[in-house]
Amino acid sequence: MEKVKMLNAAIQAITEKELLRTLKKGVLVTPNVDHLVKLQNDRDFYDIYQKAEWVVCDSKILCLLSKLLKHPLPEAIPGSSFFTAYYMYHKDDLNCKIFLLGAMDGVAQKAMERINEKAGRQIVVGAYSPSYGFEKKDEENHAIYEMINKSCANVVLVGVGCPKQEKWIFKHKKQMPNVDVWMALGATIDFEAGNVKRAPKIFQKLAMEWFYRFLMEPKRMFKRYFIDDMLFFYYFAKQLLGIYKNPFDK
Repeated sequence: MEKVKMLNAAIQAITEKELLRTLKKGVLVTPNVDHLVKLQNDRDFYDIYQKAEWVVCDSKILCLLSKLLKHPLPEAIPGSSFFTAYYMYHKDDLNCKIFLLGAMDGVAQKAMERINEKAGRQIVVGAYSPSYGFEKKDEENHAIYEMINKSCANVVLVGVGCPKQEKWIFKHKKQMPNVDVWMALGATIDFEAGNVKRAPKIFQKLAMEWFYRFLMEPKRMFKRYFIDDMLFFYYFAKQLLGIYKNPFDK
């Protein structure tokens, strides 16, 4: 599969239709501007990106900017809308069984109920909202292994924020050998539960979904969008000029 290099991430040039058809096994990560900034400083996160079988563009901004490169991305595949497409694509596939891990207490359960109602069957077979700092709690992690294994889920969505969700998946997935597909999809569980609303279509079309999220949570999102993520444009300009260097190259 053709890949598009943006900074030190190799993003697969794939459409949503192709991804729905071919995503059978592996870990799905969904790079956006924030991810690419984190990839400049976090070696563990960078190593995960090298191991992930599916690296798919989540951001319309990245997709638009890729037009400046020799080989552009065909489209953006936002993780939150892709997950809806995924379970509806598999709604009649009885071998597809999903587990939701993430969000605040009770939200994953609500998302499970809403998804199963939309799919017309119990496609989501389990849901759990972990406690704060669960990744450092051995007892809770073992309980999660047991829940997922007992549920017979073969697809697990982990939505606990980047890069925690990606790191958790790669550290623990061997304990759940029957899971074929892992998805690291941020706030998707909140969206499915109706707990958080996605940006209106006009914001999505104009690549301004990030700004809508800022308007909804200005205090929490200001530093991320207007300070941290601005570094991306500096790094990308260096790539266009041919002077960008991967900080982790030997």
